[in-house]
Amino acid sequence: MDNKVRKVLTSLIAILAVTNLEAQTQVPKLVVYITVDQLRGDYIEYFYNTFGERGFKRLLNEGKVYPNIRFDFPEVDEASGFATLFSGANPCFHGISSNNKYDFDREREVSILYDPAYLGNYTRDNYSPKALFSSTIGDELKIASKGRSDVYAIAPDAESAILSAGHAANGAFWIDDVNGKWATTTYYKSVPWYVERYNNGVESLSARLDKMEWTPSLPIDRYNAFPYILDEVPFKYTFSTKERKCYPKLKTTPFVNKEVNRLAMQFLEYGGFGTRACPDMLSVTYYAGNYLGNMNKEYTHEIQDTYYQLDKDIEQLLDAIDRKVGLSKTLVVFTGSGYYKSEEEYAEELDAHVTQGEFHPKRCVALLNMYLMALYGQQTNWVKGYYNNQIYLNRKAIEDAKLDLSEIQRKSAAFLKEFSGVQHVTTDYSLLFGDWNEGTAKFRQGTHHLGRGDLIIELQPGWKINHDNPKEKVKVIRNNAVLTPLIFLGNGIKPERIYREVKATEVAPTVTYILRIRPPNASQDSPLRELATGNGQLAIPTK
Repeated sequence: MDNKVRKVLTSLIAILAVTNLEAQTQVPKLVVYITVDQLRGDYIEYFYNTFGERGFKRLLNEGKVYPNIRFDFPEVDEASGFATLFSGANPCFHGISSNNKYDFDREREVSILYDPAYLGNYTRDNYSPKALFSSTIGDELKIASKGRSDVYAIAPDAESAILSAGHAANGAFWIDDVNGKWATTTYYKSVPWYVERYNNGVESLSARLDKMEWTPSLPIDRYNAFPYILDEVPFKYTFSTKERKCYPKLKTTPFVNKEVNRLAMQFLEYGGFGTRACPDMLSVTYYAGNYLGNMNKEYTHEIQDTYYQLDKDIEQLLDAIDRKVGLSKTLVVFTGSGYYKSEEEYAEELDAHVTQGEFHPKRCVALLNMYLMALYGQQTNWVKGYYNNQIYLNRKAIEDAKLDLSEIQRKSAAFLKEFSGVQHVTTDYSLLFGDWNEGTAKFRQGTHHLGRGDLIIELQPGWKINHDNPKEKVKVIRNNAVLTPLIFLGNGIKPERIYREVKATEVAPTVTYILRIRPPNASQDSPLRELATGNGQLAIPTK
């Protein structure tokens, strides 16, 4: 081969390599991040035969599919799951360890995002993202575009809406529990005209609720995924604006996903997504958990119908994106929130065999306080209280008495470890100053040093938590992981199934890599290698 031919071939190879690299790393015009609250990958498999071809099946057949993402901390819930997915960090960095927190001074539970400095818009609730200490995907997109990108979030609840939007977003919208309107907070400055029109028109949820009725979408014998259902009578639920908590109840039905889609269609139709010089981002949250009236039933026709209808909603959203922007120009990210909520109940004859016993937090706090009084010889309330598996000590009393906080934490932990059902007790001091091991690392990952309790209690599986409150159901401890798929679709991504588990903290840096922007400021993981390199190898054009 002479030199001239060799140069021609080398040039062709270089052109092909550059073309291939550009195809793999094109920047999308729009990112649509779909998160399904309480999504279960096993349910997608169980109900697969009831799905159409353009919802779940389209995601699975045309996307890059990871079977499961792992959250590296226990007690994942809506707020901690969403904050982790969108910040690329765990609660020890982003600060959102649970949906709610407890104000011991005022003796009341409030949202982790409660912020009295901001009024609500179409709601009486006060929220802001200020409790989120790290940036999000949307924040970094806003910074990179110098504000030119539009970033919005739509969700059933405030926590998922605000945490998927971030600090710098144009807006975050959720359904208010009292009036059913699409609500937001005055922290965000933008309420598009089409949202105002929707809230005040005949299309608003409050105008339609009384006519809504939930019945099976398919013949009841088609819901045959579970052989444990004894009741073959089709379910029927109606809703009324006169009923207390009618909107929270509706949020646990397939109707809430249709409401989310209704507003998402308004944004796609009138928001100009994908038409700007810089990419835009729309976060959409669906719900796939138990119906509020069936929280104590694990296997129901209702949950199967929820997934059947969700499949249709996903199809509608994907088709709308394809029509308005084009899937080839859109990056679709699809995943779940990493947890599943249910309230277990056992038949009386099984209860004694399956459950191991009851842990009573109020009694635990009282006994611990008596123990510390005996140790330190003062009639002082050394313990503030118990909340979310954590015990908070009275730090002011300890400081006033000039006692060593770490010593009291250590002695309290040793005392609590003797309680029946207690698997492990971790102290705040040990997590703060590095005295932790592989077994307690999850508690460090899942909590933030600001607002964390002095003692974190881990109970053995099968034990019940009884708060001695007749209005509150007894919680049964389970440590099951929830199978949570992760799918990337569109934007030239080739279909592929990758049979390995990935971390929830890897999602955000992967999305920002595709957008060619910095990852969120608390993110420490690298992008998923299959999406960062196209085929697992760094694509470098030949010179």
